[in-house]
Amino acid sequence: MTSFTDDDTAHMQAAIHASRQAVALGNMPFGATLVKDGQRLQVSRNEQVTSGDCMAHAEVVAVRDAVRVHGRAALRGATMYASGEPCAMCCGAMFWAGITRVVYAATLDDIILSLGDPTLAMSSKQLLATASPTVQVEGPLLREPAARVLQDFAQGT
Repeated sequence: MTSFTDDDTAHMQAAIHASRQAVALGNMPFGATLVKDGQRLQVSRNEQVTSGDCMAHAEVVAVRDAVRVHGRAALRGATMYASGEPCAMCCGAMFWAGITRVVYAATLDDIILSLGDPTLAMSSKQLLATASPTVQVEGPLLREPAARVLQDFAQGT
């Protein structure tokens, strides 16, 4: 069982808050916080609907925006906090950006239960276990509040 710090919890709370903001703006219910050496580089939300970009998942938006502001080197060794377990596309983006730790809240099962298809039903732990160099995947952290955002979105509340 992973032991999480107060900082981990605070960064995840920011990601979950961003997921609520995404919903309020008409997007999918996901948020992400990108952190390096204890400093937040980016807090992002899903922007698929408002941007018209099917790849604008919260984690990808966080990587793109952080690279634009801080440069690619700033992401090496960073941690991504995701309100939902990242999909295969997001795992690839994080890996290629040099992120070495991923912490998620809602599990893949929570996402599938609330949102259904379409899905790529491979967990981020399974996918990133094949990574070299290694990417540490931890979770769930704050699963219940993140899953509640998914459920509320699915029910239209």
